Amino acid sequence: MLFSFLRYLQPTHYFGLKAKKGCLVFPKVDTYINLNFEKDIRYMSEVAMIYDQSWRAIQNGYVNFSDSITETVKLSVFDNYVFARKYFSKVWVFYVFVIRILSFKNPLKEISGFMETRAVKRYKIGNKIVKYDDYQDYDSPLIDSRPLISIIIPTLNRYAYLKDVLKDLELQDYPNFEVIVIDQSTSYQSEFYKNSNLNLQVEYQEEKALWLARNKAIIKSKGDYVLLFDDDSRVDTDWISQHLKTLDFFKADISSGVSISKIGDKVPDHYSYFKISEQLDTGNVLLKKAIFKTIGLFDRQFEKQRMGDGEFGLRALLNGYKNISNPYAKRLHLKVGSGGLRDMGSWDAFRTKNLFQPRPIPSVLYFYRRYFGIKLSLLSVLRTVPISVVPYKFKSNKPMLILSSIIALLLFPLIIIQIVKSWRLASKKLKEGPKIELL
Repeated sequence: MLFSFLRYLQPTHYFGLKAKKGCLVFPKVDTYINLNFEKDIRYMSEVAMIYDQSWRAIQNGYVNFSDSITETVKLSVFDNYVFARKYFSKVWVFYVFVIRILSFKNPLKEISGFMETRAVKRYKIGNKIVKYDDYQDYDSPLIDSRPLISIIIPTLNRYAYLKDVLKDLELQDYPNFEVIVIDQSTSYQSEFYKNSNLNLQVEYQEEKALWLARNKAIIKSKGDYVLLFDDDSRVDTDWISQHLKTLDFFKADISSGVSISKIGDKVPDHYSYFKISEQLDTGNVLLKKAIFKTIGLFDRQFEKQRMGDGEFGLRALLNGYKNISNPYAKRLHLKVGSGGLRDMGSWDAFRTKNLFQPRPIPSVLYFYRRYFGIKLSLLSVLRTVPISVVPYKFKSNKPMLILSSIIALLLFPLIIIQIVKSWRLASKKLKEGPKIELL
């Protein structure tokens, strides 16, 4: 991590780990960064100023996979407080301060660093976006070569929404693709697919298993590229071509289209511009099929649970694959309240259907502990579980998030039981090991 306080603020973030080549995602400061992201002289050390420049550049969309930071040095408490105040809200800075005091860090340094940085104003990410003006006029050789794209859609009890999904695919301006639907619906309707104008393959899967469905479809696919899609989404007519164009333009391996959700969080500002992606969403992502041949398919330890796409995305990053967040290949995610994974689990990785289920979902702790270790996993639980008490529809409501923290204190004994349950179930998964089939 560039700044050690990130272990409290983003303990299990993709960008905190190094790839197998020993590189972080963050680029070394080059001429472009120096010209466009000036040094912040409020830091005490020159190294902190350089790390801050690199952080700002990547958050604003700077893409450079060729020359990244490999080694980091420990920065002062003061410099870490400057960083925290600059990029995170006052509530989270205070949270870090409290955690560090309770962790028996030097109280004089903590109080001094916390108080002396009070004048640092929060920086708005996206106020100096790196623009790729030549993208719009870019004539993609990859699109011209017309590779076969395999679009994969697992579906469960959502025929009303799947009808619109298939209609959107019929209207695509890129013609060379196949569609593979793995239908797990309780009352399978084979006649639903009869009038489709698509190059369509449909297979009924009796077992309701999302990652099995995706893996099965990937194995069946004939394309050089796999486009993963959800059954409750809407896309524009240039959706496929924008994915291909972005892969070609950035010479990347993965194009992660942004998902605009109708329920829950507000749309993040960074969804409006290109940047190195910090996630992989299997509802809207195009990737080279060869990636599966190298690192395997999805881990079925996540079956009927969450974070399977997050784990695969991190696995790809650690193996050196380049993933671009693509604002032009967007989808509207309807977040339908029934069907799909909703019928198997919960709204998200932390919001359970009732107070007696494990929290977070065991697969989350399996993922965190496998890649980030026990300490960072515990810090992530502390960071995320209290605010998960609020219902999903209030996820982006700050007053409700504060209220949820208060409720969490009142429910503290019950939440501890939930966490212990989840930890034990995650331990079983870790003992069994990954269930990753090779392509």
